[in-house]
Amino acid sequence: MTHNTSAADSLNLNSLTPRQIVEELNRYVIGQKDAKRMVAIALRSRWRRQQLSPDLRDEVMPKNIIMIGPTGVGKTEIARRLAKLAQAPFIKIEASKFTEVGYVGRDVESIIRDLTELAINMVKTHRLDAVQRKAEQHGEERLLDLLLPQPPPRPRFMEGQGETTAEPAHDSYEATRSKLRLQLRDGKLDERTVEMEVTERSMPVGVIANMSGMDELEGNLRDMLGGMFRGKKKQRLMKVPEALKHLTQEEAQKLIDMDEVVREAITKVEQTGIVFLDEIDKIAGREQTMGPDVSREGVQRDLLPIVEGCTVSTKHGAVLTDHILFIAAGAFHVAKPSDLIPELQGRFPIRVELSPLSKEDFVRILTEPKGALIRQYQALLATEGLTVQFATDGLEAIADITVQVNERTENIGARRLFTIMERLLEHISFEGPEWPDKTVNITADYVRERLKDVVKDQDLSRYIL
Repeated sequence: MTHNTSAADSLNLNSLTPRQIVEELNRYVIGQKDAKRMVAIALRSRWRRQQLSPDLRDEVMPKNIIMIGPTGVGKTEIARRLAKLAQAPFIKIEASKFTEVGYVGRDVESIIRDLTELAINMVKTHRLDAVQRKAEQHGEERLLDLLLPQPPPRPRFMEGQGETTAEPAHDSYEATRSKLRLQLRDGKLDERTVEMEVTERSMPVGVIANMSGMDELEGNLRDMLGGMFRGKKKQRLMKVPEALKHLTQEEAQKLIDMDEVVREAITKVEQTGIVFLDEIDKIAGREQTMGPDVSREGVQRDLLPIVEGCTVSTKHGAVLTDHILFIAAGAFHVAKPSDLIPELQGRFPIRVELSPLSKEDFVRILTEPKGALIRQYQALLATEGLTVQFATDGLEAIADITVQVNERTENIGARRLFTIMERLLEHISFEGPEWPDKTVNITADYVRERLKDVVKDQDLSRYIL
């Protein structure tokens, strides 16, 4: 399902046309051409919107998407890779986690709060990377102060004046400090310990964090109580490398302006944020019966203003959701997109159907990605001196059996490959380290022999889900 590359990390989104965006997604996700085209257009439309005049820019709404398809075909992966490509704040959330306001559980506004926290961490990490070198220098100086405290100034009598003045730092101290700095950089002080003051994290209302839907309340309580429950300071012994890391982190925090970080993060959320709403088909029912499903339509109605565009209050400030891109996904085996309330359907104008994976897709998934499953197993077994080689007909047999098991039981897409591969190589993983012959060839006959019980026994196929 996924295909790995490092090239996308350095790409400039402004220079990517929809066709180039699809080409980049092809490096990660196999198949699903229609879905890739739709998300590529949605992403490019964001760039086009930024080129418009301010009065028209505010009128252009994002084209939200519903992806329809079985599990394990790449819905989540397409959205995740798209966000990484755009370097945009991204959150994946299951729609079934939420309940209608008034019920115990999480309310839909927590999606935007979580997305804001993610964006703040993203911007903060970027800023920390920019000041890392300077922070390391400051941290090194503080560690040297701990290793070699500065001596008290030596008093000196001034002739003709009945007073003493402080003599500057001794040359010998500076020479010793320089020598110590070189030893520190060469790792010669790694076994030494230093005593330093650290702040313990205080959790006065930690119990609240374990209660469903109460995470925001805990944050608000912390803000209201202010500095009453700040962490206690205590002395702690640390090895030099650990102390240097701790001091560098402290210095890095001092070098960034958190108010600026929050402002930039909120702007990123409002202009480029992406929310992936999985399992939206689970809230598509509109039953009028009482019971556990009574709040399904209520969740949809609560979700509507968020998708439509509203202002959500967070502890960092107000966040507008008007231009956040929402990508919903679901298998829709039982429910249909038309079972959603009409108002919510209207907010997802683009619908794309993802096709089930074929035998050829499974072969490509096994072989093409940099971190493909067969490469993972080959590397793992190589640590035991085993050389595992996969013949072409062996790979086709694996894909063929995967398709058969998916058809006979639940179709879980590419995730089925994990269970098939584990069952196939179970004997080699257990017995292999003791074999004199360390080379194993995985042919079609070997695959069929090892997996014949899985193909014949439907109950066993269910069991190895």
